[in-house]
Amino acid sequence: MKIAWRILGVSLVAVLVFALVGVIATWAPDRPVAALAARWAAPPSQFIELAGLKVHLRDEGPRDDPSPIVLLHGTSASLHTWDGWAQALVPQRRVIRFDLPAFGLTGPNAQDDYSFEAYAKFVLAVLDKLGVQRCVLAGNSLGGQIATATAFVAPARVERLILVDSSGYPIESISVPLGFRIARMPGLRQVMEYTLPRGIIERSIKNVYGDPAKVTPALIDRYYELTLREGNRRALGRRMAQGYASNAEQIKALRQPTLVLWGGQDRLIPPANAKLFGRDIPGARVVVFEALGHVPHEEDPKATVAEVRAFLGL
Repeated sequence: MKIAWRILGVSLVAVLVFALVGVIATWAPDRPVAALAARWAAPPSQFIELAGLKVHLRDEGPRDDPSPIVLLHGTSASLHTWDGWAQALVPQRRVIRFDLPAFGLTGPNAQDDYSFEAYAKFVLAVLDKLGVQRCVLAGNSLGGQIATATAFVAPARVERLILVDSSGYPIESISVPLGFRIARMPGLRQVMEYTLPRGIIERSIKNVYGDPAKVTPALIDRYYELTLREGNRRALGRRMAQGYASNAEQIKALRQPTLVLWGGQDRLIPPANAKLFGRDIPGARVVVFEALGHVPHEEDPKATVAEVRAFLGL
């Protein structure tokens, strides 16, 4: 019996040592914005003061555009996800994109309110700050749901909608990125506020791409480093805890001309949801890119922005 207890004791110590080594090896404390800005907020980035936040924003293109294009990213992404679209659209249109609260360099808000209603108010506040009265509003995933909520509460300010693999209806995911799953687990998500294996970020990004081979080390670096922005990991846990409530009734009330883009390989919000937007928004055009995943605008900006240009008559 004594030998058995000794063996058990040695085994437990080995497990604890292994776990401790793992934590030390992946130790990743929060990073201040100042440490990240040189790489991720180079010009034309700027920061604006709004509701107690310093919002990371890029505002490019012709200043006389009467209806700028505003781009809203999804959960755990940043304004950089729209780089390809911005490059293609800026020569002809004013393009505004910013890091939403809890993500990128903007970071968490004091209220810990990450509902789509709160985000819609935030978007309108940014437009007010920039003096934009009317816009084309585009969003991916959570950003798409924020776009529909904004268009519902302020229809006169949204001329057109572009929804990219948008949330808004009940979701039956085929596969959820590892990082999102961890953020939903009390206890484990607290641990991840101090340690972050880069492999988790890599696996999560590859999970949402139609072709994982397109995920480059530079892309992983961007997602990894911006996740480490002080407060972002904690805020992601709060965002996940609040869930993704449907705003289907709001969507049914929308009357803006709408373009719905979807990745045919999206396993987080499957293509069946694209049909719901096409059904409920009168005249909505639905385009599915069969080879792409949950972030088709990032995975293949050239093909996806071509549909946007056609939709906008550019």
